[in-house]
Amino acid sequence: MVRKLQAQGLSHPAVQQAMQAVERHRFVDSALVGQAYEDTSLPIGLGQTISKPSVVARMAELLSEGRELPLGRVLEIGTGCGYQAAVLSHLSREVYSIERLRGLHEKARENLRWFRLSNVHLLFGDGMLGFERGAPYAGIVAAAGGESLPQAWLDQLAMGGRLVAPARSKGGQQHLVVVDRTPQGLVSKTLDVVNFVPLKSGIA
Repeated sequence: MVRKLQAQGLSHPAVQQAMQAVERHRFVDSALVGQAYEDTSLPIGLGQTISKPSVVARMAELLSEGRELPLGRVLEIGTGCGYQAAVLSHLSREVYSIERLRGLHEKARENLRWFRLSNVHLLFGDGMLGFERGAPYAGIVAAAGGESLPQAWLDQLAMGGRLVAPARSKGGQQHLVVVDRTPQGLVSKTLDVVNFVPLKSGIA
């Protein structure tokens, strides 16, 4: 899988190592294990999916490139099955990952137990609000996209911190957006077209 990602352009050594270290088959249902290392999103229940490996790698690379690793504290919006949190754990000192669907929160806890990652903290709550108690964050990554980036996320980004998230452009397409907090203010870049599940508020 990592060799395929390299062929697609993944060049960051630490991200390659993180993708190698986290066995994706441990995060999918047993019936889908045969597809675990294909570059495809797969259902994980409750209408949600595990992102393509290439998308997880791309977001991790965007979060990491040009920055000293490990990053400090990172907030993940949308734990899902826990796969991306496990990848981020290899790139940061601490990961806070928040999930609004209790069923997925419990599933991620079960999936991650095998890895014994002492630096990953799973939270059940409304990701649109971020997690103020852990702020400020060196990085924020979102696995769901809305019309715009919630103000709470921007407010919880540390000086020098970076946010990587999907958001809908004026044309209606969803793009990856990278926002850096600099001494001059927030600097935003719009990159690849992506297709993430909708960002929703509240818990369920």
